[in-house]
Amino acid sequence: MTYVAHDYQRYASDFIETHPASAILLSCGLGKTIITLTAVHDLLFDSFEVRKVLVIAPLRVARDTWPAEIDKWDHLQLLRASVAVGSTTERISALKRKADLYIINRENVQWLIEESTLPFDFDMVVVDELSSFKNHRSKRFKALMKKRPGIHRIVGLTGTPASNGLIDLWAQFKLLDKGVRLGRFIGSYRDAYFKADKRNGQIVFSYKPAPGAEERIYQAIEDITISMKAQDLIRMPELVSTEYRVTLSDEERVIYEKLRKDLVLDASGGQVTAANAASLSGKLLQLANGAVYTDDGTTIVLHDRKLDALEDFIEAANGQSVLVAYWFKHDLQRITGRLEKLGVSFSPLDSSESIRMWNEGILPVGLIHPASAGHGLNLQSGGNCLIWFGLTWSLELYQQTVARLWRQGQQSETVVVQHIITKDTVDERIMKVLSGKAATQDALIEAVKAELDGGFR
Repeated sequence: MTYVAHDYQRYASDFIETHPASAILLSCGLGKTIITLTAVHDLLFDSFEVRKVLVIAPLRVARDTWPAEIDKWDHLQLLRASVAVGSTTERISALKRKADLYIINRENVQWLIEESTLPFDFDMVVVDELSSFKNHRSKRFKALMKKRPGIHRIVGLTGTPASNGLIDLWAQFKLLDKGVRLGRFIGSYRDAYFKADKRNGQIVFSYKPAPGAEERIYQAIEDITISMKAQDLIRMPELVSTEYRVTLSDEERVIYEKLRKDLVLDASGGQVTAANAASLSGKLLQLANGAVYTDDGTTIVLHDRKLDALEDFIEAANGQSVLVAYWFKHDLQRITGRLEKLGVSFSPLDSSESIRMWNEGILPVGLIHPASAGHGLNLQSGGNCLIWFGLTWSLELYQQTVARLWRQGQQSETVVVQHIITKDTVDERIMKVLSGKAATQDALIEAVKAELDGGFR
């Protein structure tokens, strides 16, 4: 297929080629992969500035998306790619194969650097979903930082760099510029831009930006950063987001309130305890969805309110494919049980074959877990309706999952995102929190948005 780049895509590719370190913060659907591959191709075969490139990506994106993009476009046919996923033997074989581009999943970064015994002789590294390196204490971050001095070019790709606040930016930009712009140490970054928020005496639980800090952070990173929103650049389908509320019975409400107040749920089949607020939130989320794990790992089913609503939505789709996002394993088990009872064909989108079947319109229902399939997968060919059975606190995973359908290449004029919300539960709070976090994310996008000469196609 012939690649006809939008103006912003040419700009972004040129930016990568002219900056040894670059942060490409593009909204989902703008084509981060093809933009980067075009720049890599030019650096390899036109300017000869690099010779061996490593791409680090989420597993399914590494396995499916990057190879598919290389095969898709005519101008990339010179690129030889080797995908290093799978067993240890398969990874080593792939890394020893003669290629220009080596693609590995992020879970194996530490293995590659510290355990594989293979030389780390890549002169360019692309980190697809840079936000997965936001934790400076993670093994993958520490391992890659050891090799950072020998990496001549590095590119960070993401659509959500500050999904949980600006504090997340430090590690990501430390990886890109070795601490030049936001400081070499997280402590100095906090001291320079933040002040204590929630605390207990000398123990600080969270930080918030100091007055004027956001603008100073944006100014510090803008020379190596471009950021664009899809709706500013291309004609996107209309995004319709709705909430459908289900209501607990009086008996179910009593159980929910008991867990919320006492952190203990007594029910036949076992006892559930929530030792802290985080685990309580998880328990309440489970309960809102209709089932909850006990302390011994078994599952208590409390209601089918969301399952009934999901059945109604699938019936109303009248044969059109729908994508269903779930969070807990018992959500998946209960959803599949209901779909089997209804005789509806479905599959979790966890393999190359299931993704192919979805995109070809063969699957009436595709099941997706945001944490494992939220990044990078192109699912827009299979349908235009996403149903959230169970929500997530993560703005990043939420936005990325929505963007599997609401992206460039979507054939429908409208993408519908339907949230099944259990009334007067933690579900409603999550929706408000996600909206609140989006304000910081949007501010970042706006502050470093690339200013281009002329208009976009």
